[in-house]
Amino acid sequence: MISNKRIQYILIFFLSVMVLPDSFAQDNRPNPAQVTVDFSRPVGQMSPVWSWFGYDEPNYTYMKDGKKLLSELSMLSEVPVYVRTHNLLTTGNGQPALKWGSTNAYTEDAKGNPIYNWTIIDQIFDSYVQRGMKPLAQIGFMPEAMSIKPTPYQHDWKPGDPFRKLITGWAYPPKDYHKWAELIFQWVNHSVVRYGKKEVESWYWQLWNEPSGYWRGTMEEYFKLYDYTADAVKRALPTAKIGGLNIAQTRKEGSRKWMKAFLQHCQNGTNYATGEKGAPLDLFLFHAKGEPRLKNGMVEMDMSTQLQDISSGFEMLSSFPEFKNISIVIGESDPEGCAACGIATDPQNAYRNGTMFSSYTAASFARKYLLADQYGINFLGAVSWSFEFENQPWFAGLRDLSTNGVDKPVLNVFRMFGKMSGQRVWVDASRMRSLSNVVDSSVRTGTTEIGALASKDDKSAGIMLWNYHDLDIPGVAEKVKVHLKGIKVKRMTVTSYLIDSKHSNSYALWKKMGSPQNPSTAQIRLLQKTGQLAQSATPKTMNLRNGQLEIEIDLERQAVALLHFKW
Repeated sequence: MISNKRIQYILIFFLSVMVLPDSFAQDNRPNPAQVTVDFSRPVGQMSPVWSWFGYDEPNYTYMKDGKKLLSELSMLSEVPVYVRTHNLLTTGNGQPALKWGSTNAYTEDAKGNPIYNWTIIDQIFDSYVQRGMKPLAQIGFMPEAMSIKPTPYQHDWKPGDPFRKLITGWAYPPKDYHKWAELIFQWVNHSVVRYGKKEVESWYWQLWNEPSGYWRGTMEEYFKLYDYTADAVKRALPTAKIGGLNIAQTRKEGSRKWMKAFLQHCQNGTNYATGEKGAPLDLFLFHAKGEPRLKNGMVEMDMSTQLQDISSGFEMLSSFPEFKNISIVIGESDPEGCAACGIATDPQNAYRNGTMFSSYTAASFARKYLLADQYGINFLGAVSWSFEFENQPWFAGLRDLSTNGVDKPVLNVFRMFGKMSGQRVWVDASRMRSLSNVVDSSVRTGTTEIGALASKDDKSAGIMLWNYHDLDIPGVAEKVKVHLKGIKVKRMTVTSYLIDSKHSNSYALWKKMGSPQNPSTAQIRLLQKTGQLAQSATPKTMNLRNGQLEIEIDLERQAVALLHFKW
C-alpha cells in the first residue's frame, strides 16, 4: 500500500506539472501595450491620401452593386473621392469580364474617318460626378481601329492563367499618333462641354498603366505617346492636370530605369509632339504591391515589398529638384498584385475576406504618411485597387470592398479614416515597430504590432489603433492603455468603433450562417447591416484632468479600432 504522505507527494508533483504550461504562457505573454498621444504636437497634415480607389472593369461602375458601392465610397467623408479605372478607350460592346471592359469610344468608318461615341464613358463619369466623386482619368487603352496589331483584340484571361494572356491588340502603339492625339483632344473637350470647365479642372488625367508590362511598344514610343497625349489634353483645357508613369515594382532596377528615363524626358527631352524641350508633368504616378504567400498552410503577408516600392518611388521623384513639389499618386497601392485572382487559384489571397485585410490597410497607410514625411514630397493619394466584382460568388476571395452588395471588413477602415482630419499628431506606442524595421522586414517575427495613428481638428480628434501581424493565425485579445494629453478642454464625448471577429464583420457572420451561396432576403439584410462600421460601446462623455485622459480597450489580433472624440 502507498502511504498517505507518498500520495500527497504524487499529487503535488502532478499538480505542479499541470500548472507549468499556464505559468509559462503567463510569463511569456506580452505586457499591455502603452500608447501615448500628444495632441499639442502636430507632425503633419492628415491629408485624405486614402480616398482613392480603382479597378480594371469600368463597366461595373454603372451596374447595380457598382452604383451602390460608389454611393458608399462617396459618403466616406466630406473630401472628394477619386476613382481610376482601366479600359476607358478599349473597343467593345460594354460587356464586362474579369480584367476587361470597353467603351467603344473610338471606331472608324470604311474610309478610316474617326467616329467618336462617348455614351459609355459618359455613363461612367456621370456615376462619379453625380456623387461628388472625381475621375483620375486613365487614358488608355488602344482602340482596335488604331492599334498597329489589332488581332486578337479582346483577351480571354481567367484566374489561374498566365499574365501574358492579357496582352492582346489593346496594348500596342497607334498607327497614327495624330489620330490618337485628336481622340484625346475630343475626349477632354467633350468633358468640358458636358461637366463644365471648373469641374474638369479638378480632375487628374494620366496615361496608360504599367508600361513595362501593359505596353507593347518601346520606352521611346511610350514617351512619344505621352507627348502627344499631354499636348492634346492641354490644348483642350490648358489648366488640366496630366501625368504618368504608373510603373510597377519600383524597387527593382528595370522599373527604376523607366522612372528615371521618363522624368528626364519630361525635364529636358525633345518633345515628340511640339519639338520643344520637355513635356508637361503635373503629377507623378507609380504602383506599390506587397507579396503574401502560404507558410505551412497559413497566409503570411509581406508589407515590406510594398513599402520599399513606395520608398523607391518617393526617392526617385525627390532626386529631381524641378519636380519635387509636384503631386505624387501611388496609382495602385495594395497587399499584392491581382485583384481578380481569388482563393481558388491563389490561396494566399485568403486574407481578403476577413480582418487581416483591415489591419494591414491601417498599418500600411500609417507608414505611407511617414515615408512622405521622410522624403518631403507632395503626397496626394494612394489608390486602393479594390472595388467590387458583379455577379461573382459570395466571398470568393477577390480583392474587393464588397461582395454582392455586402461590405467587407476592409471598407470600414476607410470609414474610420473618413472620421480623421486636420493634423496628424505625435504618437508613442510601445509595441509599434519603427518605420525602417517595417520597410525592411514587415511584421513577420515576434509579437504582433499594436500601433496607432492620431489626428486633431478644431472640434474633434481621432486615434486609430491596430493589432497586426503578417501571420494570419488566431490570437487572444490584448489590453491597450491609451494616454491622451495636450487637449485644452475639460469634457469631451468619446465614441469607440471596432473591426474584429464580432464587430463590423460581415464575413464572420456569413460563415456563422453556414457560408450560403444563396442567402435569403433576411440573411442579406442582416449581412448588409453587419457590414457597416459598428460602435463597440455607447458613446461616453468623459472629464479631462489638465488636458489628459486615460482609456483602456481590448484589441484582438488583426483588429482595428477608432477612438473618436468631439468637444
